[in-house]
Amino acid sequence: MNAETAASNNKLGFFHPTHELDFSNPTQLESVGKKISDSLDPFGVIASMLTAHFAWVSHPLELHRAIAALYQEYLALQAHSLRRLSGIPSEDVIPPHPDDPRFSDPIWVESSFWNIVKEWYLSSSYRLRSMYAQTPGLSDKECRRASFWVKNWVNAVAPTNFFWLNPIAQVKYIESRGESLVEGMTHFLRDAQTKNISMIEPDAFVVGKDLALSPGKVVFRNRLVEILHYTPSTEKVHALPILIVTPWINKYYILDLTPKKSLIKYLVDQGFSVFVTSWKNPTADMSSVSFGDYLEEGVATTVDAVRDFAGVEKLHLVGYCIGGTLVSTYMAWANKKFGAAKVPVQDWTLFTTLTNFSNPGGIEVFIDDSSVEALEENMAQRGYLDGSEMAASFRLLRSNSLIWHYWVHSYLYGEKLPAFDVLFWNMDCTRLPYAMHSFYLREMYLKNNLIKRDHLTIAGEPIDLHRIEQPLYAVTAIDDHIVPWKQSYRIRKYLSVKAPMRFVLSTSGHILGIVNPPVNPPKRSYWAGEPFHNEHYEDWLKRMKKNPGTWWTDWVEWLKSRGDEQIPALPVSTKKYPALADAPGVYVLEK
Repeated sequence: MNAETAASNNKLGFFHPTHELDFSNPTQLESVGKKISDSLDPFGVIASMLTAHFAWVSHPLELHRAIAALYQEYLALQAHSLRRLSGIPSEDVIPPHPDDPRFSDPIWVESSFWNIVKEWYLSSSYRLRSMYAQTPGLSDKECRRASFWVKNWVNAVAPTNFFWLNPIAQVKYIESRGESLVEGMTHFLRDAQTKNISMIEPDAFVVGKDLALSPGKVVFRNRLVEILHYTPSTEKVHALPILIVTPWINKYYILDLTPKKSLIKYLVDQGFSVFVTSWKNPTADMSSVSFGDYLEEGVATTVDAVRDFAGVEKLHLVGYCIGGTLVSTYMAWANKKFGAAKVPVQDWTLFTTLTNFSNPGGIEVFIDDSSVEALEENMAQRGYLDGSEMAASFRLLRSNSLIWHYWVHSYLYGEKLPAFDVLFWNMDCTRLPYAMHSFYLREMYLKNNLIKRDHLTIAGEPIDLHRIEQPLYAVTAIDDHIVPWKQSYRIRKYLSVKAPMRFVLSTSGHILGIVNPPVNPPKRSYWAGEPFHNEHYEDWLKRMKKNPGTWWTDWVEWLKSRGDEQIPALPVSTKKYPALADAPGVYVLEK
């Protein structure tokens, strides 16, 4: 490196003024990556890949072995290609993953040319991803970060994403006499206007007409939240009402999509009085709304309102995803403020919730100091984080199924978008207030302070999960890429030893593991049981029996065991809590 180049690099702060980069020093390599990230690449796309490159250069022995393995694989690919071109049968060197639909068409096997294209792509992408995931000298987190961005790059350059390398697109073009590409261009221009690859038509459903159909009334409203009370469908109900605190990242009606998929309807039909939060979609003037405001005005106030409405001292409290993190914080807050005996909650339930953020799954690649700083700058200018930006990040976690599938089918094949209710809900995004979201990212994700005793003071009380003594029912999903179930399981460690806990692991993922109605024959299954206080998740799972069907039935039995007194059904609204609007309410319709 000459003096001019070194001086130029030093302007960005990459190197010490008197030293060149030491490729054998992993700590310095990660530091270089961070410098690049802070200066030029706040979300770490380029920096993480460059850091991995530097690390490989600093480990020549491991690099030599990787290149040798690559060479051997390429020799096998060359032999395979020659056999296929000569008409000689040959097994694939790298067969597609069974869950990868990109190469499921028989042409990728039957045609020698397309089979060779597929094999060279799969081999190159597999080897590249493997090398980044096993980069020597880097921390596990840095390896995962580099591997994530490389995976997204190789997904983007797959031959199936390009017309001249996709035989199915070419066949459709010929069979439709060019109409498929004409339609595809129409779809492309439509999405170019919104700067987003659509997964569903924006008018495919109407909330209140096609979705969120359970009858009920808005019986309470403040600046942050509406409370919906659903019309009873039984003459008698269980005395203790259920209050569900939904996530404010998306809208509440994921729990009331259609009558057949509605958890809300299911609970009402089981004889429960059901109340659900529907959050305000924040605007710029709400930028200073804090996490503490969400706790006091979003949970504490609604708990008191529902108790007052039902005339009870305690209720069943439920939290979903980030709503569950807020409920966990509230439970610690209430135990400190009131004392365990006077907490106005009989028991609580969590759906796919994180309380320990040390290993938050795929989302960790977007969260470090520089990324959070960049987000804060963005939010400070507008007063909020636009929900579409967060949705785009989540789509990158599964880019083949959530991005490139729609690129291919919509643009290259010219197909119409499917009318799928879950996708419509997923695209119906909400905003997040600046102050609240900044606090959440820093205190939960970056510092992991929720599990640390009295490290957080929220709404005037120090937060310690160990103070929580009320029984907990915690539901997770085995394929959840947003809230890993093994991480959710760890909440057992942070609760009081006096707190009974039932832990549930459902098949499927973050949404369909929860939106999991009873059907015959059963589509899914679950494991459920009480973990010991310090029991490892693997030991717990070995003890559990796999049950066919949905955990909904198990949860209802658990709720009934906490208080099964029957009373006449409550009116849907009262003089003190009059109907402010029909369900699904006003806030859910805000765009």
